[in-house]
Amino acid sequence: MDWRMFAQQMATMARDLLAQDSVRATLERITSSATELVEGCDAAGILILRGKRVESLAPTHQVVVDSDRLQERLQEGPCFDVARTQEGERVFRIADFEAPSSRWPAYVPQGRKLGLGSMMGFLLFTEDEDLGALNLYSRDAGAFTESSETAGWLLASHAAVAFSSARSHAQLEQAVSTRHTIGEAMGILMGSRRLTEDQAFDVLRRYSQEHNVKLREVARQICERGGL
Repeated sequence: MDWRMFAQQMATMARDLLAQDSVRATLERITSSATELVEGCDAAGILILRGKRVESLAPTHQVVVDSDRLQERLQEGPCFDVARTQEGERVFRIADFEAPSSRWPAYVPQGRKLGLGSMMGFLLFTEDEDLGALNLYSRDAGAFTESSETAGWLLASHAAVAFSSARSHAQLEQAVSTRHTIGEAMGILMGSRRLTEDQAFDVLRRYSQEHNVKLREVARQICERGGL
């Protein structure tokens, strides 16, 4: 492993992550970087665990999605464990899918049928929140070395911060957009019904509650229709 070259590539990736204009683009840059930077990695993806359901984000190949779905169906597997682990291990490995596994007895043999040879999973986390797992796959058994694990861990650490930052930025943009839409809707109601600002907001709130529709959706409809 040429760590000097790796450091230069990581620096380039970090700049690229900051330049992405959406959460999706950020995640896709992370997973594509994994196949470029981690020795032995043929495919990569990010798994998010929501209760007992799994969401596959930015998979580089279909086998990543197939593996995630398999783990969801079986409710076992290393990626599944990484994404739901609150303490303890932050990295999981399967060195050889041909070898029996006492830890994941159902997943490993079926993963082998997908064409998997070996894999690693890294928790994507920041100080404040767990985000999911970055999962790296190889067609070959024994493809991942200790250097591969170190490289994967460094990539996951950078990826977690970029992921969290991109998500926060997207949430902020949505909040600003929602506030603008609500303000516009209130203006329409105030003009058409001769209401005060407080009265217009109360109309929005009551309509939202009575019809079980989110406030921002009510506001959007008013803006499109010119009224309720």
